[in-house]
Amino acid sequence: QVQLVESGGGLVQPGGSLKLSCTASGSIYTFYEMGWYRQPPGKQRELVAEITSSVNTNYADSVKGRFTISRDNAWTTVTLQMDNLIFEDTAVYYCYGRTIVRAYWGQGTQVTVSS
Repeated sequence: QVQLVESGGGLVQPGGSLKLSCTASGSIYTFYEMGWYRQPPGKQRELVAEITSSVNTNYADSVKGRFTISRDNAWTTVTLQMDNLIFEDTAVYYCYGRTIVRAYWGQGTQVTVSS
């Protein structure tokens, strides 16, 4: 079984920054994609950013230019650097890792942007 654990969430003022990290452990796995989704209050889960085996990245339009996703070469950690945060970024953020068989998810970490 593969486990993903997020860290780095919290309360931040508008314009501030947070860095989320997600570490994978457990059974042997081979991810070809890792990324982050978020679920704002009362809304559906949405893609924030993803990174593939070719180190290509993809971002939601709402976070382009403000968020940066990266991963280590061993596919054990994916990070999300979030800058210039706005109220609309408030959500529970979930990391995931995708293998050819299935996707694995973390338990989520709360990010609250408030003055």
